Amino acid sequence: MKILIEIKRQEDGDSKPYIQLIEQEIERDNLTVASLLRTMNADLELKDMEGSKVSKISWECSCLQKKCGACAMLINGRPKLACDTFVRDYLKKGKISLAPLSKFPIIKDLIVDRSILYNNLKDIKAYLDTELILKDRDTDTAYEASRCLMCGCCLEVCPNFSVSGDFYGAASFVPVSRLISTVKKGEANELKKEYEEHIYKGCGKSLACKDICPAGIDMDRLLSKSNAVSVWKL
Repeated sequence: MKILIEIKRQEDGDSKPYIQLIEQEIERDNLTVASLLRTMNADLELKDMEGSKVSKISWECSCLQKKCGACAMLINGRPKLACDTFVRDYLKKGKISLAPLSKFPIIKDLIVDRSILYNNLKDIKAYLDTELILKDRDTDTAYEASRCLMCGCCLEVCPNFSVSGDFYGAASFVPVSRLISTVKKGEANELKKEYEEHIYKGCGKSLACKDICPAGIDMDRLLSKSNAVSVWKL
């Protein structure tokens, strides 16, 4: 069965984006979008619908097992992981649309610059000055927060996040919740202050992040626990 691949491409952040249409034969039922992109890049004679040779499509991947978040992109307008999205789910529609995440600076094609995720964690001081001894009651929270892939899908759908804004979104509050919900009263005051300024004040509680998270992280539970410790002082 054949399917039409629509890819938004761009040479770099300063060049004009364009749409390239490529028809591809689907031979395997378990083909993921990541596998599809690898197959297309391996075909040196691949041509688009206009008969032009298709240059190598730039995209990111690492584990290909839903563990690293590197292959996040827009698939039919929805932020998803290419390694966890199956082509068979789009065969009835007859087309798959691939585009880069829209809230981050473009590097090339489907690759975006997500360094803001890590810069925000550094800015919010997501670290402790002393050793943290994890208690049994805190292990569930720590485990839940540790599943964050830092893929950026949550920020793509967040109505309040922008790269240049002061609200850092779920990509910051999930890792921070691992620390902030386990410290004793009176500790990590600087981290709590930054949390209130860059997360609590800007979050509209839409929880779009929970609905889109590839890891299925329980965002509202982590958010309420972190708010309780940092803002409500419970």
